[in-house]
Amino acid sequence: MAVADWIWVARQNAAGKDYVSLPYSKAVGGLLVPGDSEAQSLVDLAGGKIGIAGGPLDKSWLILRAYAQQEHGMDLAAETEQVFGAPPLIFKAGLSGEMDGAINFWHFLAKMKAGGMRELISVDEAGRALGLDTDTPLLGYYLKQSFLDEHPGLAQAFYDASRDAKDLLSSSDEAWEAVRPNMNAGTDAEFEQLKSDWIAGIPARGPVDIEGANRMLELMNELGGAELVGEATEIPAGLFADVG
Repeated sequence: MAVADWIWVARQNAAGKDYVSLPYSKAVGGLLVPGDSEAQSLVDLAGGKIGIAGGPLDKSWLILRAYAQQEHGMDLAAETEQVFGAPPLIFKAGLSGEMDGAINFWHFLAKMKAGGMRELISVDEAGRALGLDTDTPLLGYYLKQSFLDEHPGLAQAFYDASRDAKDLLSSSDEAWEAVRPNMNAGTDAEFEQLKSDWIAGIPARGPVDIEGANRMLELMNELGGAELVGEATEIPAGLFADVG
């Protein structure tokens, strides 16, 4: 078992794997700018440098590009310079002021916000403007369907345990203090931001909205093509575990 976005899992299944995904989190982050930046929208980043964790097919980057084109008529890739790198490198470059904007994984973004950067636009906001159901969790636990077939009831039991943990962490400060040593939070501000952003990423209980997931997959196929989604042009049957 591991955690990955379900679009990657769909790609693996379309290529012959038998993975199944269970909802985990809808935390997807956004684009941050230095605290003293005068930027008020993506348009203000024209001519600037954007650091992006991962590569040109990063899903947050693709969504923000589509949003910039739709809302501002702006080709974000053509009108800015992109620097692609590992999350820790983008983290350091963003905080040092080397970048005019930064896109990173949500937990790095939380620490960057704690360090003084501010969110120019969230992927959630951009996604909603594009007609996506941003309540559909992008991240999920994945494991083999064949393993679940050998262990009836395991998927629901694991999902219930995961939900119980989320319910506890969303309501108990004591529970957070118990896990704090494992969070690699260097300051109280980092701890509080990680806590807040993790709670904000908790999806509603219940099965994944297949229609909403299909809209997301269609957009990713439109923006990233086969290089991103492989042969997964539609949601593979059985991609999401039957839990609720």
